[in-house]
Amino acid sequence: MIGKLLEEGNAILAEKHIGARVGAETGAVVRMTREYFDSIAIETRVIDMVSALADIELFGKEFKTPVMPAALSGLDGLCENGMAEVAKGTLAAGAAMWAGIGDEEEFASITATGASTIKIIKPYKDPDDIFKSIEYAEKLGAIAVGMDVNFGFGGKLKDSLIRTEWFAPVSRSDLRRYIEATKLPFVVKGVLSLQDAEKSLESGAAAIDVTNHGGSIIDYAVPALRILPEIAKLVGGRVPVFLDGGILRGSDVFKALALGATGVLVGRTVMAGLAAGGSQGVTDMISGLTEELKRIMSVTGAKDLGSIDRDVLWME
Repeated sequence: MIGKLLEEGNAILAEKHIGARVGAETGAVVRMTREYFDSIAIETRVIDMVSALADIELFGKEFKTPVMPAALSGLDGLCENGMAEVAKGTLAAGAAMWAGIGDEEEFASITATGASTIKIIKPYKDPDDIFKSIEYAEKLGAIAVGMDVNFGFGGKLKDSLIRTEWFAPVSRSDLRRYIEATKLPFVVKGVLSLQDAEKSLESGAAAIDVTNHGGSIIDYAVPALRILPEIAKLVGGRVPVFLDGGILRGSDVFKALALGATGVLVGRTVMAGLAAGGSQGVTDMISGLTEELKRIMSVTGAKDLGSIDRDVLWME
């Protein structure tokens, strides 16, 4: 459904050297993530099948799909007002919007589209910067806020460190202060262990995002999909659990949901849609992923997201 759009968009991204999935040092995380997705097969259950629905409720809002753009920023190299165009396309697809490290002007352009937006904040060294970002997100009508807790020592692309001087590690007491500073639901993003999942819940997190940040934190980070079932089991439905990273097609979305994700975040694939077709390309990409997901749900006996059965997955 989205193959041609994905191919065209990825070619443009490569030409512009934007969004390359290189990770830290050896870049093994990208390979490991894809290999793990590809190692999982899906059985079909077609007798008595029905057309599936993918509607979902998040933070008191209704959406048509569990597929959402990742917390991106600074996409003006792909088109003018890139993040606002992503938001327009996301709104048209009936999805929730996520926003990353971009400045106040960028965030204002996103929320001005009317898209229901979750603002993710980096762990800045100065706590006042964090509190100001939370306050601004509230002022502009965000439906939730959150933090990239895994960015306490910055990121890494190959051997180059990314903005290490801007950020600082986050303690449980720090996290609790930030969560208590807002009435909005707070998402802890960057969880990749049972220990951090438990600490997030203890601190009052309203949702958890399982991600290895595309391999840009450490080399050989465990694929998020691989640890997702254990984290989902620990959470036990108390809060939403999102899977972030490695999603290319609807089959990837299905596997993540079957293994315990409430919803998924899609980065490069959404960027490819933006590159190929602007806001309409984003709409087509999210809608296409959703249609692929619903088709797989239908032929595996799931009428809605709550009916997806993990037992249809065949895993090594």
